[in-house]
Amino acid sequence: MLTLGWKASAEQFAPTELLRYGVLAEELGFDSVVVSDHFHPWRDTGGHAPFSWSWLGALGAKTSRVRMGTSVVTPSFRYHPAIVAQAAATIALMFPGRFFLGVGSGESMNETPVLAAEWPEPAERFRRLREAVKLMKQLWSDDYVTFEGKYFKTRGAKIFDKPRDGVPLYIAAAGPQTATFAGREADGFICTSGKGDELYRETLLPAVETGAREAGRDPGKIERTIEMKVSFDAERDRAMSDTREWAALALPAEDKAGVEDPREMERRAEAAADKAHTRFIVSTDPDEHVAKIRRYVEWGFTHLIFHFPGKDQERAMRLYAREILPRLRA
Repeated sequence: MLTLGWKASAEQFAPTELLRYGVLAEELGFDSVVVSDHFHPWRDTGGHAPFSWSWLGALGAKTSRVRMGTSVVTPSFRYHPAIVAQAAATIALMFPGRFFLGVGSGESMNETPVLAAEWPEPAERFRRLREAVKLMKQLWSDDYVTFEGKYFKTRGAKIFDKPRDGVPLYIAAAGPQTATFAGREADGFICTSGKGDELYRETLLPAVETGAREAGRDPGKIERTIEMKVSFDAERDRAMSDTREWAALALPAEDKAGVEDPREMERRAEAAADKAHTRFIVSTDPDEHVAKIRRYVEWGFTHLIFHFPGKDQERAMRLYAREILPRLRA
C-alpha cells in the first residue's frame, strides 16, 4: 500500500505553527507526518529550528492516526546514540505503531556549531552511523549494555522503558554504500528527490535490495521512503517563486559542505536562486504533476513524503489534498 505523507520542515516554521500544520495534515488525509531535525536552518532570514523530539510528543498527543517519523536524526555527533535510542523508545511506547526513527550521517550545519569540532570526511561519518545503529539496536533488545566501540562507549546502560519489538529504524542514504547498509539493517530506507533518475533507479534502490539479500532478508519488507520536493499551484509564477527560499538545495555539494553558519549558507544560495526550482517538481496541472510522481512509485518507492516550499503551507496542503492525493491513490 502506498503511504502519502507531509514533511514538517522545521527549518520553515516556528514550533507552534508547525504543530498546527501537522494536525491539519491528519485532518486532510495525509498518512504520515515526518519532521526534520535541525540545530541550524538553511538560512538566517526567516529561519527556524525547533527541537524535533519535543515537537513529536506534542504531535502525537494532538493526533490519533497519522504515522510519525524523523527525516532525519543524526545519532552520531551532537546526540549520543544511547540518548537517541531512549528518546525513540519513549515516543514509540507513547504512540504504539505510529512512530519510526529515521537516521542519517549528518550535516555540518547541525553538528559543528554544538561540538566546535572539525567536520569529518564521509567515510568517518558512515562508520559513526554504522556503530551508532549497532549500539541503538543493542539497547532496544538487551539490558545493561556495555559497549566498546571506536566512537561510542556505554557501561551497564539500560533503557528501562522500551517497546517489546524495538523501534522501526529507517536509514537515509545518498550513495550505494549507505543504501546497502540500509538494506542489511533497517526497516526502511530514506532518500530525497530531485537528484537525477539514474541515482534512484540504477544505484540506490538496487543497493537496498542487494544489502537485504546479503543479510538473508526479504527486500519487499523494507519500506522505500522518499522526500518529494513539490510545488503545485494553479498559478505558475507562485509555484516557481515559492521554491526560491530553498535555493541552497540547488548548490553543488562542494559549496555546501562544511558550512555551518546560516548567514553564509544564505549568502551562497543567492547564486543559485534561479536554479532553486530544479530540485522541485513544479506544476500547475494535476495530471501532469501526478505523472511526474508516478515514476517514483514505478521504480519501487512505497512511502512518499511531500515537502511544500512556500510560506502559505495551508494553501499548499489543501490544494494537494484536493487535487493530488486522490489521483495518486487511484
